[in-house]
Amino acid sequence: MQGIIYTIESIPWTYITLSLYAINIIIALTIIFLERKNPAATLAWIMILFLLPGIGILFYFLLSQNIARKKIFRLTRDEERLLTSSLEKQTRAIETGTYEFTKYEADLWKDLIRLNQIYGRAYYTQDNNVEIITDGKEKMDQLLWDIENAKESINIMYFILKRDKVGREFVDTLTRKAAEGVKVRLLLDAMGSRNISFIFLNEFIDAGGEYALFFPPKLKFINMKLNYRNHRKLAVIDDTIGYIGGFNIAKEYLGLKKKFGYWRDTHLRITGGSVQDINARFLMDWRLASKEKKVAVSKVFFEPPMIAGETGMQIVSGGPDTEHDEIKRAFMKMITSASRTINIQTPYFVPDAPVLESIKMAALSGVDVKIMIPCKPDHVFVYWATYSYVGELLRDGARVFIYEKGFLHAKTMTVDGEVATVGSTNFDSRSFKLNFESNAFIYDAETTRKLENIFQDDLANCRELTYEDYLKRSHWVKFKESISRLPSDLL
Repeated sequence: MQGIIYTIESIPWTYITLSLYAINIIIALTIIFLERKNPAATLAWIMILFLLPGIGILFYFLLSQNIARKKIFRLTRDEERLLTSSLEKQTRAIETGTYEFTKYEADLWKDLIRLNQIYGRAYYTQDNNVEIITDGKEKMDQLLWDIENAKESINIMYFILKRDKVGREFVDTLTRKAAEGVKVRLLLDAMGSRNISFIFLNEFIDAGGEYALFFPPKLKFINMKLNYRNHRKLAVIDDTIGYIGGFNIAKEYLGLKKKFGYWRDTHLRITGGSVQDINARFLMDWRLASKEKKVAVSKVFFEPPMIAGETGMQIVSGGPDTEHDEIKRAFMKMITSASRTINIQTPYFVPDAPVLESIKMAALSGVDVKIMIPCKPDHVFVYWATYSYVGELLRDGARVFIYEKGFLHAKTMTVDGEVATVGSTNFDSRSFKLNFESNAFIYDAETTRKLENIFQDDLANCRELTYEDYLKRSHWVKFKESISRLPSDLL
């Protein structure tokens, strides 16, 4: 009996469409009952699945994996015991009033310290010295100088490294240090640094440098963890100098790309006890990406920290590997505890409902809320979503300033002249839920005032967006805002 051969033409498209919708219904039920995403994200995914049935399925499998239950950063039993014991001892001392703060600001904000200890598992140190760097060339010159003077180890982690003049100079410097016998590790995000290849790093590797990619694709063009990116920008030199902030490694970050002009960002150079926490974060990420199981995270805590100053600090990291929203909760605590001022700088302002309501409450309570955003987009959808959300805050009394000197990429917040945060985290759902991020939380009036003064200086290069101006926007702008805001929980 002759078999029946089916061709694409012989299969009714109605059956294909029904099959796609059946798969979409199963995925939608999975999202609703098993993944238990927040309602806004759930509705956004259901909308995508049913408006774009075929493409929606592909987007779901590429962009919506839940990795929170996988515990990808596993500590050894000894590491877990050491971290838990140290945190519990410090938390108990602060609760009982036996912990001696060197600065009054830390005592005032001890509730935030406790929150970061519990949710972010962040140890508090108060022996730090902090240098604030806002210019890309200055930051690169200082980092290269520290690398050139390294004697033992260099740990580098960036979201973006490009194969341009700046990237080549950076890799050449690392290559020379590796050839000298310094242990050099370079960790890059597989998506952000997707154009970096083994060929580009060949001399670095031959010189003894070590290299790893965070969440690389298993197939050349298919990455099932595409939506989860390591957005951290960290560096540790000789276990004594740490860097954390917003700058990546490419010519635009030095203001050398005409499209963006001057690049305004913020990075910290830190010495003191918090460097150990930055290093521990790097080593956990390195152990996952490199599969080097012998990397001992706990060893960084056995070296006596260099007492460099009196600045109190916590290094808080967050990502989709947990459901704690560590950095988002710390942001909200700062905002809801503010009594006088809140200054926010962010290139992307696409907050979820709790963060948005926190800022609204602060503004309506009489707190002087100022938000600074860039005048030009590097991601168009996010830019118009940002414009929509700041417009909503203008109605409730917040003030919005648009930076016009170049591109604003700084991710900072100061509150009441007492506490501040600087890091890689944007005010958007992507940073809060999808990216791996790290921020320094600083309990020091002097450092906070420096950041406030920088904010004031930046105001000279801004125009204020008033509520009256916002209401005059064109119908075309309103349309772009509305379309961009729909998938904002997925951006």
